[in-house]
Amino acid sequence: MSAAMNLDVNTLFQVTVYVEAILGLLLLFAWAQNMAIRAVAWWGFAHLIRASSIVLFGLYGSAPDVLTIDVANALLFTAFAVTWTGARVFDGRPVEPVYLVTGAVLWLLVSRLPVLTGAVDARAMVASGIITAYTWLTAWEFWRGRKEQLVSRWPAIFMLFAHGALFLLRTPMVTLLPFAMTSDKMFGSVWLTVLSFEALLFTISIAFILLAMAKERTELRHRTAAMIDPLTGIANRRAFLQEAAEMARRHGSDPRPAAVMLIDLDHFKSINDRFGHAVGDRVLEIFTAAAGESMRSSDLFGRIGGEEFAVILHDTRADEAFTVAQRIRETFADVASEVDGRPVAATVSIGMVHCDGPALDIVELLSQADQALYFAKENGRNRVEVASLELVLGQRDGTSLAAAAPAQAARTAA
Repeated sequence: MSAAMNLDVNTLFQVTVYVEAILGLLLLFAWAQNMAIRAVAWWGFAHLIRASSIVLFGLYGSAPDVLTIDVANALLFTAFAVTWTGARVFDGRPVEPVYLVTGAVLWLLVSRLPVLTGAVDARAMVASGIITAYTWLTAWEFWRGRKEQLVSRWPAIFMLFAHGALFLLRTPMVTLLPFAMTSDKMFGSVWLTVLSFEALLFTISIAFILLAMAKERTELRHRTAAMIDPLTGIANRRAFLQEAAEMARRHGSDPRPAAVMLIDLDHFKSINDRFGHAVGDRVLEIFTAAAGESMRSSDLFGRIGGEEFAVILHDTRADEAFTVAQRIRETFADVASEVDGRPVAATVSIGMVHCDGPALDIVELLSQADQALYFAKENGRNRVEVASLELVLGQRDGTSLAAAAPAQAARTAA
């Protein structure tokens, strides 16, 4: 039985070294393919450092204790500190060089104290506390970043918390399963067998979970980039239409009044020609900020063309929607009168349609808002036009905009 146990623990040590090294190299290879996520490199080096520490542990009895115990533990603590640092880097927090080596330095200082030289339980308690602290700090870093919708965060948090808890229980378990720290007895410890096997399982699990987190973030950013306008930071045409379709679906089960707006920056080509595209981009950014401040966070806002934007106000009465449109127009005209010291005097024209029906036909409403927008441009720009039955029928029948103007006048503000 003793020979079998000896073989099993030795095998676990060797397998753990190989697994740590291979996983470290795997993570570094993954980082080399996408260097934007630097945390993967930190995690890769953490596995390689841990592999080195395990190699030193395995030399116990054939090498000096200062190397196989003190230095080996210092490397082990540094590996967990590097993993924690990787978690900080993953969520955009700064590296803390002092705390990166605090555990190793603390161990090397404490282990040299005469009072702890032969106190195995006390030394084990210190070692367990350091590992638990770094492991739980890593779990805490991932918890702090939980607003980012990464499913892989939660198994990572659980695994790290559980692994830290097991190390925290190491000292009482050593008391229950005592062993002599000699070269012929060390590998016969039941506790060491359990600890080694758990460490191996944790190493494999956490490496793949962390790699999954990095991959999931990359995919999430790609999806976000495909749905967000890079200049203004709001929904692009594709995202806007998808969100609008989802809003229409919810509207079917719970109908509420809604308004749709199409907004076009007046004479935008002229702004680019006179002041340059850099100023034109600033005008777009200024408009986005001004419009965003005039709406609720629940309203849908997107850029659907070069200088054309769309808005859907859900659960909004017609008079409230008109007030929002006017506020957008007036606020933008005020803040864009001068841009970067240039007398730009940018304005917008807005076409709006209101819906009280049980169905929210986004395509039809956008079409009506577009007709109202065209009407606003024809009547001098820098104004809000609300689509009316007369306007819609006039456009479909080919009636001139001038003929439809009297019926629209009461609903127009400039």
